[in-house]
Amino acid sequence: MPITRLALPLGDTERPVPDWALRLAKTLPFIVLPHCLWRLPFAVDFRMGMLDPAAPPAPWWIPFYVVGLSVLTEALALLTTGLVSGWGEVVPHWVPFLGGRRVAPLAAVIPAALGGLALVAMFDLYPLAWIGVLPEVGFSNVWWMLLARVCITPAMLWGPIVLVLALAYYRRRRSPR
Repeated sequence: MPITRLALPLGDTERPVPDWALRLAKTLPFIVLPHCLWRLPFAVDFRMGMLDPAAPPAPWWIPFYVVGLSVLTEALALLTTGLVSGWGEVVPHWVPFLGGRRVAPLAAVIPAALGGLALVAMFDLYPLAWIGVLPEVGFSNVWWMLLARVCITPAMLWGPIVLVLALAYYRRRRSPR
C-alpha cells in the first residue's frame, strides 16, 4: 500500500473532535501544573514540610532532575493535544522523512493508552496512603500536608484523562468516512 501524503492544516482534523475532548486536552497542562510547581522547591533542597530524618543531603544533580521532570511532565501533557489536533492525524510537513504522512490510529492510541495506564499506576495509589492503607511520608504540620495533597490531587486525573482522550481518538479515527 503506498504511503499517502495529506495536506491538512495543522489544527484541522478529518472528522470533528467532540467539544468535551478538545476542552479536556487543552486543560490537561493546567491540571498537572500544580504538581509541577509543588515539585520545584525540592530542586533547592527545600523539603516542603516533609519529615524524613534519614534523608541524606541532595546530590548535585537533583536541581537538574527536578526541573527537567517538571518540564517533561508539562511537555507530555501538551503532547496529549495531538489526540485532538490535526498534527495527531497527519505528521507536520517540517518533520524530516515523515512530514505529510498519515498517522496510523494505533500508532497514537497504543502509546497514549500505555502512558495513561502508567500514569494511573503512578498517581492513583496516593489515596490509599492518605487513608492509611499504604505508608505515607510524614509532614511537620497539617498545612504542609494539605498543600501537598491539594497540589498532587489534580495530577491523579492525568492518567484517566489520557485514557479517555485515547479512546475518543480511536473512535473518531477508526470508523469509515
